[in-house]
Amino acid sequence: MVIAIVLGSLVVFGAVVSAVASGGTFPEAKYRLTVPATVVDGTYTLVQDLSDTEGQEALKGSHDAQIRDPKPVVAQYSSDSPDPGSALVISGMYGRFKDPEGARKKMLAGAEDAEGASLAVPARDITPAGSDITVSCEVLTMTKGSIKSTLPMCAWADENTGASVGIFTPEIARQQPGSVDLAKIAEIALKVRAESRQPIG
Repeated sequence: MVIAIVLGSLVVFGAVVSAVASGGTFPEAKYRLTVPATVVDGTYTLVQDLSDTEGQEALKGSHDAQIRDPKPVVAQYSSDSPDPGSALVISGMYGRFKDPEGARKKMLAGAEDAEGASLAVPARDITPAGSDITVSCEVLTMTKGSIKSTLPMCAWADENTGASVGIFTPEIARQQPGSVDLAKIAEIALKVRAESRQPIG
């Protein structure tokens, strides 16, 4: 369910890029997204790389030829820290994009529209201390049957890369949405960005 919700951001990202890429020059391709074996300093280990399956499927019909070299990156990670059963999902793409700020915000809106998801804490921009990168973060609730869980997400976007990062831990899942430390989730998202965003060549 976490994967499905985070994938929703990828669909909207592709559509947003199409909408803003109608004219002018495209930025140079300098960076790409990768799928590391581990992320967040080795805390989360790769379970499955879904880039060529769910990632490609999510982008079908959501972009056009005016996007330059779009490639999806979708991956699921797991960890026993801080709790057994913790998971991290990254869903994004790389290529040559315009209007990164608009794309960053729209990605989270796509996750909100996923089946079983509802917005609990609206998105806000966070720039972690010591960083010059701003991410947008929100808190969703996931509902399956009679069970409701809390899911925080953060998204970044620049001229070459953009992705949403969803964090699930049993502890966070039980928290009230308003009590989630989004500043900490933002720091985790930027760590994922630093580890997955690599120079081309």
